[in-house]
Amino acid sequence: MRTVGQRSAQRSRCQAGKSSRKATARLVADGCSLLASFATSLPLRGPSSIAAAEMARNLLTRSEGTIGELAHLLTDAAIESGEEAINQRTLRLSRYAGPTERRRLFERELT
Repeated sequence: MRTVGQRSAQRSRCQAGKSSRKATARLVADGCSLLASFATSLPLRGPSSIAAAEMARNLLTRSEGTIGELAHLLTDAAIESGEEAINQRTLRLSRYAGPTERRRLFERELT
């Protein structure tokens, strides 16, 4: 038998999950908008589908959501590949290391 408190707590967790999904969806939508701006400002010859939702999630995760890191990642992917386009392949080939990865590498060098 559930108590009123348990039902209330369960309801709160469910609502928190819904608001979390909405917040995540909003962040991806905002990220897509930001990436669309990057796509138009980068002077690339080939098409870059960086504003697609799946690509946006990948880019935002890899750059840890910061604009400077995102610019660094996109620039590296475009320049290193020589393709003048940003796609899954050029991102895989990029030697970009995000902030957490760079911090780990730095800490390893200290030990």
